[in-house]
Formats: sequence, structure tokens, C-alpha cells
Amino acid sequence: MAARKQFIARPTPNEKLKALLEEAKKADVSDEVLAAQRISFAFGNASDAENITKASVTAAAGRIRLTT
Repeated sequence: MAARKQFIARPTPNEKLKALLEEAKKADVSDEVLAAQRISFAFGNASDAENITKASVTAAAGRIRLTT
């Protein structure tokens, strides 16, 4: 098997990316934004069927009750 050079040494951390990730950890996410993200995730992972639209996923999300 060929050697995988990307696994030989640890990459140097991207300081700008690390700062952005730390800032994102502090951000509050509203219920509306979280619902929109769930709908987008479900639509993006749905099959390529013609009858699955963003509107149909949104309607289905309104009928599904999430409990935590």
C-alpha cells in the first residue's frame, strides 16, 4: 500500500480558522434558524425523486414532532 503523506505529520493549525470556530461556539442559534437548518439538511439528503421539494420537506417538518 502506498504511504499516505498526509498522515505522516500533523498539519500546522490554521489560526484564522481556529479563531472563527471558537467564535462560532459562542453564537446563539434561534429556534427558527435551527428549524431552517434541519429542513435544509433533510432536503439535501433526500433522494433525487421529483416529488420531493423544499416545500414538501418544510410541510413534513411541520408535522413531525421532535423531542429532546
